[in-house]
Amino acid sequence: MRFIVSSTALSSHLQAISRVINSKNALPILDCFLFDLQDGTLSVTVSDSETTMQTAVEVNDSNEDGRFAIVAKTLLDALKEIPEQPLTFDINMNTLEITVLYQNGKYSLMGQNADEFPQAAMLGDNAVKVELEAQVLLNGINRAFFATADDELRPVMNGIYFDITTDDITMVASDGHKLVRCKTMQSKGNERAAFILPKKPAMLMKGLLPKEAGQVTIEFDERNAMFTLENYQMVCRLIEGRYPNYNSVIPQNNPNKVTVDRQLMLGALRRVSIFSSQASSLIKLRLQDDNMVVSAQDIDFSTSAEETLSCQYTGSPMSIGFKSTFLIDILNNISANEVVIELTDPSRAGVILPVEQEEGEDLLMLLMPMMLND
Repeated sequence: MRFIVSSTALSSHLQAISRVINSKNALPILDCFLFDLQDGTLSVTVSDSETTMQTAVEVNDSNEDGRFAIVAKTLLDALKEIPEQPLTFDINMNTLEITVLYQNGKYSLMGQNADEFPQAAMLGDNAVKVELEAQVLLNGINRAFFATADDELRPVMNGIYFDITTDDITMVASDGHKLVRCKTMQSKGNERAAFILPKKPAMLMKGLLPKEAGQVTIEFDERNAMFTLENYQMVCRLIEGRYPNYNSVIPQNNPNKVTVDRQLMLGALRRVSIFSSQASSLIKLRLQDDNMVVSAQDIDFSTSAEETLSCQYTGSPMSIGFKSTFLIDILNNISANEVVIELTDPSRAGVILPVEQEEGEDLLMLLMPMMLND
């Protein structure tokens, strides 16, 4: 079996899907790319047994169809060093010896039997289908990803929850301290449905979507989801279980509202948080008369800092404590120039919203407060 393919086209597709492969695999075949040549199109598949990703590369010339597996790391490292040129793959299908010929030389390596490669999971007949713009999906995943948990006792919190209605699609993530709810009105489902996407497939999507244009089709049943992009397809196991009612934890009708320049507040938080206690990262916000005083102290080392920001504040004077690292994360994941922080009292969660929402999007972030000592 013989085929010719562009070195850069092959290398870029292999790089993109190689992130699926785990550093340690129970099955040796999972260290490999599965190459399957049919009718002049080369599909390459990788899997970690829970997530399977496939991409297709056009070949310039081929003499017969066939499939074989090849160790991923060796091939990736070898292709990285070759500038753009045609590569000729020559495979002896009986012995699985592979020769890769390029301009001034050749690589020889051993393939593996393709039949050992696990099959991707199939979706049931009751699968639900939705379509989203690639950039809308990327925005939602980017906004929510940082708020996912690492909680062995509550695995449902370890992913991004997709809540699909006939009006919109909402992506939610929470670790119990912070929560992100990103609703997009640019896409909707034909029926009420939901699934929880684990972190690893979400991370893989974050890597692929920036280069994609057009629609992404998502099909899912109770156990698996399939994402179909222009050049890639991913099938992954979903997290099973009921996601908590996220709307019930968002405080409504908050009487105290502060509007502040996001970059100014970020800068103040970064400077002042250096002086907070390393154990708690507690930062205090004191609000009154269109002023926000950001302060922190570390009693153990007798260090403290405070900075005053001008803001627009409506409500009674109050002080509230937050974990500075979480508040910085939240402000970093909002793109608006100004944010509104809505507060009820120092013991209730603060709601953080962009002053100007992006078109077709409704973004809300929430942060639980920390107890103040004074």
